[in-house]
Amino acid sequence: MYWLYNLFFGDTLAHTIFVLALVITVGILLGKIKIGGVSLGTTWILFVGIAASHFGMTIDPGVLSFIKEFGLILFVFSIGLQVGPGFFSSFKNGGMQLVGLASLIVGLGVATAYALHLATDTPIPTMVGILSGAVTNTPGLGAAQQAYSDASGINDPSIALGYAVAYPLGVIGIIFSMIFIRYALRIRFEKEDEALAAMSNEHKKYADKISVQFTNAVLDGRTVGEMKELINRSFVISRIADADNHITVATQDSRLHIGDKLLIVCSSEDTDAITAFLGHIIDMPFEEWGSLDSQLVSRRILITKPSINGKKFADLHLRTKYGINITRVNRAGVDLIPYQGLELQGMELQVGDRVMVVGSEKAIAQVADLLGNSMKKLREPNLVTIFVGIALGVLLGSIPLLNVPQPVKLGLAGGPLIVAILIGRFGTHFHLVTYTTMSANLMLREVGITLFLAAVGIGAGDGFVDAIVGGGYRWVGYGVIITVVPLLIVSLIARLGMKVNYYTLMGLIAGSTTDPPALAYANSTAGNDMPAVSYATVYPVVMFLRVLTAQIFILFAL
Repeated sequence: MYWLYNLFFGDTLAHTIFVLALVITVGILLGKIKIGGVSLGTTWILFVGIAASHFGMTIDPGVLSFIKEFGLILFVFSIGLQVGPGFFSSFKNGGMQLVGLASLIVGLGVATAYALHLATDTPIPTMVGILSGAVTNTPGLGAAQQAYSDASGINDPSIALGYAVAYPLGVIGIIFSMIFIRYALRIRFEKEDEALAAMSNEHKKYADKISVQFTNAVLDGRTVGEMKELINRSFVISRIADADNHITVATQDSRLHIGDKLLIVCSSEDTDAITAFLGHIIDMPFEEWGSLDSQLVSRRILITKPSINGKKFADLHLRTKYGINITRVNRAGVDLIPYQGLELQGMELQVGDRVMVVGSEKAIAQVADLLGNSMKKLREPNLVTIFVGIALGVLLGSIPLLNVPQPVKLGLAGGPLIVAILIGRFGTHFHLVTYTTMSANLMLREVGITLFLAAVGIGAGDGFVDAIVGGGYRWVGYGVIITVVPLLIVSLIARLGMKVNYYTLMGLIAGSTTDPPALAYANSTAGNDMPAVSYATVYPVVMFLRVLTAQIFILFAL
């Protein structure tokens, strides 16, 4: 039976793989348990690793360090690829307010942690671990550990211990903050729904669809493009119906003739001016256009040709060559529907995008051939982009930025994260195919985080009980303060000062703590997608700030 004992407590390669697999398996199974609809998820792997190490199931420190760092790199890189396309757009389209509030939450969290450090003399590395656990941010934990190791040459297990102690109540504290705000401010869902409905109606009014009879003899025979230059208003002529009710998709080169019927999309305030210039409004509902439009079909086409990667719609001249319209683009499961469809022509395409096109069957078949539309090609992994990105990330993370007194670097968390964000956003400019299927990205991310958490837990297990007995139980209270205080302060500012909708506020709270369980609670409570929208708006920036601030915080310990 020595072989069995050696498998659990030995120092062989088989022991290393077995212990890792066992810790990860048990942790994942425990993560499926929910109490009150809330689960700690993969964080259970950390606790199982601590328990395994406490009872003697340890791994060689050198091997453990490699597993931890490689897992961290895979995790943060996959996150960077995921959030990259939306990172810079978070600052547009009214998202700046939410990003500002989320950044304030991050800043207040760091300030609260530092104040607790001064008040309690808790070491900064430990406090950074508590901070990362309190806001349920694992990349921050990894960044802090790696930054401390690079700067001092040693590992500090108290960082992981602080994270492990603070994490459970961190999840609960985030959801508690949502509930507290709801009842403290006497928020009624009926009023929030009414506000959303009113907002939706405003947007509907903003863009009108009108049917116009073209009667301006002076402009007879002019093209759609010339009309736009003459009127100098923002509008789109979507369809043209001639005297025989034959429907065509309008292009810049389409010529208008007396008696043509036009389907126009324009701003409400421009309706009168456009109508007076072109002719007069006719009673032809949008539904009638649909019945006359029967010869036109809509299809989703998958972009799979590498040669299309990084090109713009305008460069392909799809309207003029094939007579089709692009109505929307689906990227990473999200439909991008620009106002009035004008920005689509300048949008850069990526392999993996799904575009909705409207036109004849023949034209759509030609466009599908041009764009690829082959699911088989998407199933092939683009490993070059991943490993080139990791190499560049490690390179960037190794560059000394400051010397105070040790070289300050972005490290193995910050470097790959920044490079992945940049590749996710600008990779198409360099013909890098950044597309990975959702399942592939999730697999890469989950493998990375499970390896990282298992290694961290096994490495921290030896001193866990001693740390708790020696005063670590106080860390729970510190974590609760760090979790709740910034969220409540910013929530009150957002609600009372900026009149932010409660559904949006719940998404802001979940996104500023990068907490999926809190988002799940918010979605189930709201019954709509508003929390998810605000979560997605702030998540990329917050993830970056959490990693960055964790490393900066560590500098104070040097």
